[in-house]
Amino acid sequence: MTLSNLLMYPDPLLRAVAEPVATFDEGLTRLAADLISAVETVPAIGLAATHIGVFRRVIAVRPSSEVAVRVYVNPLIEWASAETMINEEGSVSMPGVSAEVERPRAVRVAYVDLDGTGHVEEAEGFHAAVLQHEIDQLDGVFWIERLSRLKRERLIKKYNKLCSRSAPFAILPP
Repeated sequence: MTLSNLLMYPDPLLRAVAEPVATFDEGLTRLAADLISAVETVPAIGLAATHIGVFRRVIAVRPSSEVAVRVYVNPLIEWASAETMINEEGSVSMPGVSAEVERPRAVRVAYVDLDGTGHVEEAEGFHAAVLQHEIDQLDGVFWIERLSRLKRERLIKKYNKLCSRSAPFAILPP
């Protein structure tokens, strides 16, 4: 995988829903390695396979700067707290812009590892927000959909302005 595979907003494929992984083989191992490499290269906190045009339910997330990137296969949020928090979010597929997004403060995520072994992880705070953000991406929900219409339109306008400075064309909202 090269960074040229990275889908950029407003590519409609960013809203595609990923298929569950059923086969745990060398192809999955290569995909995981590509995602880990991309997270480390971009640099990013997390990345869904759909960001690189692979529509399988796999994400790579760096829980903290002291911990290695972790791969989650077929992640599913089993529970989310009623208590919420606000974090600044953005996307490697829409560089240069970010916005505050409100999400549940804590989640319980069921997933399998590259060997097909099931796990459950409880996360809170920023790590919980990152997991939710990347799982949303697998579900075809691009992060700006979590914003109010007005905030989303302002953010798209700002992004288009940034793009028009660095490219000969502006990106139109979907």
